[in-house]
Amino acid sequence: MIETPSLVDQHCHGVLRTELGLGTFEAHLGRGEGPPAPGTTFFDTQTGFAVRRWCPPLLGLEPHCPPARYLARRRELGVLESGRRLLRGSGITTYLVDTGLPGDLTGPGELATTGAAEAHEIVRLELLAEQVADTSGTVDSFLANLAESVHGAAAGAVAFTSVAGVREDRPLPPEPPGPGEVRGAAGRWLAGRQVGGELADPVLLRHLLWIAVASGLPLQLHTGAADPQRSFGAFARATAGLGTDLVLLHGYPHHRAAAHLAGAFPHVYADLGPALVRTGARAAAVLAEILELAPFGKLLFSSGAHGLPELHVVGATLFREALSRVLGTWVAEGAWSLADAQRVAAMIAADNARRVYGLTHE
Repeated sequence: MIETPSLVDQHCHGVLRTELGLGTFEAHLGRGEGPPAPGTTFFDTQTGFAVRRWCPPLLGLEPHCPPARYLARRRELGVLESGRRLLRGSGITTYLVDTGLPGDLTGPGELATTGAAEAHEIVRLELLAEQVADTSGTVDSFLANLAESVHGAAAGAVAFTSVAGVREDRPLPPEPPGPGEVRGAAGRWLAGRQVGGELADPVLLRHLLWIAVASGLPLQLHTGAADPQRSFGAFARATAGLGTDLVLLHGYPHHRAAAHLAGAFPHVYADLGPALVRTGARAAAVLAEILELAPFGKLLFSSGAHGLPELHVVGATLFREALSRVLGTWVAEGAWSLADAQRVAAMIAADNARRVYGLTHE
């Protein structure tokens, strides 16, 4: 058995503070995808089956119990107690929390208390720019305040994250935009923007990425369902040697491409968690494909969880199960020694994240 006693969840979100009905709970299992087939729910997915397998025992129920029974038990315990049991049962000891999503979600401090763990903030660049825009009256004040806000956020966060690769359909040019180009884009965006409007201008998105690169903090890049080679291959090449690590998030189904980029550039890392949550009982097969290509020091565990503490549990448990199955098979076949398997498991589970984000060992 390959042991992973400590997990650093290098990218997740807070959990909902409110009690959830059946429909709301099911919607969070779908992670923003289209509606389920008529007569079915998002419990009829690999993620839904994984929730029913691993979460009920933490609430005192048998594995695979019906969704209605599970949610009734959840309501019986209450949102705080069920969240406490689930998070503390996940085995995650450190959360790196992306605070850039809307909704009544717990912040890093509350997540740490509920889960009896440590927690640190990841600052989302686009949300920061949107908040600055809401309080800046002119282009000059916006650009000055933006640079100051990114610099200030870097003092208290462990990383920045960006959804530029999701908001812009085409690959962003890798080089930083010029000052005139930035001023023109800022003027157009501010003039046509309503308060609270999202930042989607490609020039300003590039500008934000390069401000973050200059900060020296690790930069997490959401790839969505796009090929990370297409979205960020040129950017990875342009930022090589500048001292800022790039972490590719949510690469599935292009997980091989993300693993390849992590192997091609010394400052690029690949995220594991959401791919395993998405594939459920097939998680070991997906993990084995990633391990074919990426150096083991370039892979980072995460749950990618958002809203439901169940997703933290599923992310952590599927990772442990898949890693133990894959590495255990290689040990049994004589391809690896047990000592090497344990060392690599510890690297991917926690040690790589501690190194990248400058975290102290518990």
